[in-house]
Amino acid sequence: MEASEQKVAEVVEKNVVTVATQQQPSEKKSNIIQVSSNKRPLYFYVNLAKRHMQNYNEVELSALGMAIGTVVTVAEILKNNGLATEKRIQMSTVGMKDQAKGGKLVRKAKIEITLGKSEGFDKLVSPKKKDQNKVEMEAPNHVEVNA
Repeated sequence: MEASEQKVAEVVEKNVVTVATQQQPSEKKSNIIQVSSNKRPLYFYVNLAKRHMQNYNEVELSALGMAIGTVVTVAEILKNNGLATEKRIQMSTVGMKDQAKGGKLVRKAKIEITLGKSEGFDKLVSPKKKDQNKVEMEAPNHVEVNA
């Protein structure tokens, strides 16, 4: 990727400069899961993350505002069950226009957690073939969530 194809944004807050590279729409990563706090059940995201790690060897969980707790819980479930290792955690704030407040700019917290396959991932999550077209994953017998 050439420098002319990238857009670079700088954010200066509290004497910290963060430089973020925004990808062009055609170059969007396919291993990113954008988590919502109320649209899907928690284990939907756990199983989706497992599937992404099988296909891409790593997954990036991303959330805004109230969904941050869901992302952290999903990441902890995967780590505590020996399925994933933490590669990167990035926290920031983003400005969004809130339609409920008349289009006023509102700052929202954002988190991005990148998880990679653990060494024992392939042993713990092995595909069982039921059909030629469907692949179902085995889950660990015990899932522990520390709240």
